[in-house]
Amino acid sequence: MKIGIVGLPNIGKSTLFNSITNAGAECANYPFCTIEPNIGVVPVPDERLDVLGKMFESDKITHAVIEFVDIAGLVEGASKGEGLGNKFLSHIRETDAILEVVRCFDDSNVIHVNGNVNPIRDIETINLELELADLETVNKRIDRASKLAKGDKKFLDEENVFKKLRQVLEDGKPARVVELSDEEKELIKDSCLLTMKPILYVANISEDDIGKEDNEYVKKVKEYALNDNSGTIKLCAKIEEDLSTLDDDDKKEMLDALGLDESGLDKVVKASYDLLGLMSYLTAGKTETRAWTIKKGTKAPQAAGKIHTDFERGFIKAEIVSYNDLIENGSIQRAREKGLVRMEGKDYIMQEGDIVEFKFNV
Repeated sequence: MKIGIVGLPNIGKSTLFNSITNAGAECANYPFCTIEPNIGVVPVPDERLDVLGKMFESDKITHAVIEFVDIAGLVEGASKGEGLGNKFLSHIRETDAILEVVRCFDDSNVIHVNGNVNPIRDIETINLELELADLETVNKRIDRASKLAKGDKKFLDEENVFKKLRQVLEDGKPARVVELSDEEKELIKDSCLLTMKPILYVANISEDDIGKEDNEYVKKVKEYALNDNSGTIKLCAKIEEDLSTLDDDDKKEMLDALGLDESGLDKVVKASYDLLGLMSYLTAGKTETRAWTIKKGTKAPQAAGKIHTDFERGFIKAEIVSYNDLIENGSIQRAREKGLVRMEGKDYIMQEGDIVEFKFNV
């Protein structure tokens, strides 16, 4: 799964990317420093894997991962090709969700592309460009469907759903606020609309604001996100970058000194996972303990298919114990003796933290 990190130039976007991936993306105090998208694959924090790894004496531990794409700064007019607009928009189109970084601190030493700090203006600048780009896509699809409907009436449905989207976009709202049936979602799936993607706003604060109540900038971002059916996370990208260079012990010491329970980056990764409606099930054994990424609501055979297509094709049943039940009892054998290890069939919907062994026959 790909998450695109977007924002205006010089708001801490590439600093955040460095923090998440420790990949060292170039970071400088001028617009368009990031020309090509930098990509980093990030493990989803999951302490359960370390616990299971010790219990099963696993040779290998494998975390679920998310791919983050650092996309160059957008500016007003991007939908018309301003800056490097069209290229940026195409990179966003390839992602599954968007992290929109917003500057929520004053600093005369860091240039703002619009001259002063105003997070809502910045959000609206980016969101307007995404909406304008989508409007262009939607109009093209309406014209195409209208022509094809003359020879094939099924394109009437496609034309109607895109007209519904056009109305919302013309009202200055994102496509994701439109309620669509499953059939309508299928009709527009290949259009890759930018404003259909879920958004998480990242309020980038100063070091001085860590551990304090939300400043006025952050309050405004949270209020905007609430009305946008989106989420908000507050962090200091500069501190997160410093944390990313430390080993676990030093990181914990620094977090304690800052009065934080976990890094903002761990929150971002977890929230991004939730943003996409994902969850993990676990497999554990001597060879490997691993988290497998699936959509919430996935049934057992399809979950098995994440490991290998043969597992899904020849699915018989799944032997499952919940993580909490296993840890409370100390071993699979004790959990089995208490009747906590159960067999589930093809209609079982996987739950977060299920530890599974699939039975199949091909």
